[in-house]
Amino acid sequence: MAENSKPPVLEPFQQSAPLTLGVELELQLVNTHDYDLAPYSDEMLRLMKRYELPGSVVPEMTSSMIEISTGVCRDTAQVLQELRQIRDALVKCADKLNIDVVGGGTHPYQQWHEQRIYDRPRFRQLSELYGYLSKQFTIFGQHVHIGCPDADAALLMLHRMSRYIPHFIALSASSPFVQGQDTQFDSARLNSVFAFPMSGRAPFTLSWEQFGEFFAKTTRTGVIKSMKDFYWDIRPKPEYGTIEIRVFDTPLTIERACALSGFVQALASWFMNEQPFMPQEDDYMVYTYNRFQACRFGLDAVYVEPATGEHVSLREHIVQTADRIRPHAEKLGAAAGLAMLAEDAAGGRNDARWLRELQNRERLLAEVVRRAALRFRDG
Repeated sequence: MAENSKPPVLEPFQQSAPLTLGVELELQLVNTHDYDLAPYSDEMLRLMKRYELPGSVVPEMTSSMIEISTGVCRDTAQVLQELRQIRDALVKCADKLNIDVVGGGTHPYQQWHEQRIYDRPRFRQLSELYGYLSKQFTIFGQHVHIGCPDADAALLMLHRMSRYIPHFIALSASSPFVQGQDTQFDSARLNSVFAFPMSGRAPFTLSWEQFGEFFAKTTRTGVIKSMKDFYWDIRPKPEYGTIEIRVFDTPLTIERACALSGFVQALASWFMNEQPFMPQEDDYMVYTYNRFQACRFGLDAVYVEPATGEHVSLREHIVQTADRIRPHAEKLGAAAGLAMLAEDAAGGRNDARWLRELQNRERLLAEVVRRAALRFRDG
């Protein structure tokens, strides 16, 4: 760091309405002859400018990716309305370019070395720093923001929510295939995220003042320049007044993305209104194990209760959690989506299973991508 340059400063935590939602989806652009990734993000962005839409549509790390996001939403009905509106415009633009838009956490057979870094200063800097990892970051996730009343409440929410990271991973898992191979993981996407040095969990602090001290120490090293450099599973977003949950694979349908955001909102309401438990540093003793189990086995994972060390079925824990937070989901208008997720958990169904079963029948990954593109249009 140059002598005269000022170290980055952690910006103040902005006010936001508690329990408001924001949803981001990273999506695949594929051609329609072999359904491999297609570098058409510039053309898509140019066509999308013709539409007046909520939220935003922006490029991502490589040029076969595009990210859509809602505005600030009060409930899942608004999330669904906004995502559908953006999705419908995306599909119309894709049709003009003779390409398709697809959900899912990974493209099943794209070759990372063929991807192009999108020409934007931050993406170029990341490519120079991380080398081939930047192109391997052609993976696709859903991020959910939840509004928090203040900074300390956000940190409390973050660490409470961390107990449910395996639930989020297993319910959203949609990345079983990488480079043409079945990885035997339900969510192989997160293995690419884990390669980055600032991934994993946030430091355990329940005070924004202490978090500011941590931020100051890390920025003094020059390793971190802003909050964007933390690739944590959940991170605070002070500029929005939210916490951002980043472990979801992009689902194959808009409806599932909406249901997952409702699950987060109902959990957050339960935390804020009932204060069910206080998070502890010791919760993180089983964090990495639980996260691995969910990535590898999805809904068949084992979940270790952080408080007791008891080993339970993750799918059963999801069903029990859904039952516990149902009154909050009902008040928020998220009950139908939560019920769908609980039913899928009980039956061991997620998008990874759908993709595998389709590949077992068709024996052609290009057909799997084609059918996934149809699901995205309709779902």
